[in-house]
Amino acid sequence: MKKIVLLVSSLLLIFTLVGCGTGNTAQSSENTANTSQTQAKPTEIMIAAAASLKDSLTELQSDYTKVKPDVKLTFNFAASGTLQQQIEQGAPVDLFISAGKSQMDALEKKNLLLKDSRINLLGNDLVLVAGKDNSKIASVQDLAKADVSQVSIGTPESVPAGKYAQESLKNLKLWDAVQSKLVQAKDVTQVLNYVETGNADAGFVYRSDAQQSKKVKVVAVVPDNTHTPIVYPAAIIAATKNQQATQDFFKYLQSADAQKVFQNYGFKTLAK
Repeated sequence: MKKIVLLVSSLLLIFTLVGCGTGNTAQSSENTANTSQTQAKPTEIMIAAAASLKDSLTELQSDYTKVKPDVKLTFNFAASGTLQQQIEQGAPVDLFISAGKSQMDALEKKNLLLKDSRINLLGNDLVLVAGKDNSKIASVQDLAKADVSQVSIGTPESVPAGKYAQESLKNLKLWDAVQSKLVQAKDVTQVLNYVETGNADAGFVYRSDAQQSKKVKVVAVVPDNTHTPIVYPAAIIAATKNQQATQDFFKYLQSADAQKVFQNYGFKTLAK
């Protein structure tokens, strides 16, 4: 009888041990799966970029994903001044590409840029556009005509293209004649939209913006000597939590392949 009891006890012990072992194995497999899922999660980089870069950077986003599938690029396109303020207020940005120097200068003065990361990435031309069928505007001087009622520019305080336009109109002695006709916009994309929809007779945008629209025509290239040189400075934000991944993407933007894409969209390449 004692032998039977001992045998039963031994069998119960064996079953218990086997059951525990199976549970541990299942738990181990689950932990491994969870670890794999964690490792597979892509590194996300947040890029704050001037609105005029939307088309070119969207194409480059697709290209870079093929090269670096483990990196997720997220963009915030807006006026450079708006983006500057967001960064100053602590927005989680890794890389900033501005359409104006002053916005980047402001961040640099506040030590918000990663030291020695700033470069001039691109250049552009300021152009005056009008609707495809517009026959009354053929030059910047024509904006002073009585039959031209609305001219759109980006808000000079926050939109670099608007600031360049303001400088040019003043230097061309047209500001007083045009000021009452101005329709200010939040960024160059909105300026272009106003002209495309007929809500403005003409507008000042970058060549890269005008090149992408089939509804407007360039009536004049604004002389470079009438405004501050147009440069797109770029820099890594000091607070980035993904410095290496951001540096890799930043380096890619300076590569020959990426610079060719920018050129196709009407930008001037400055990075070396």
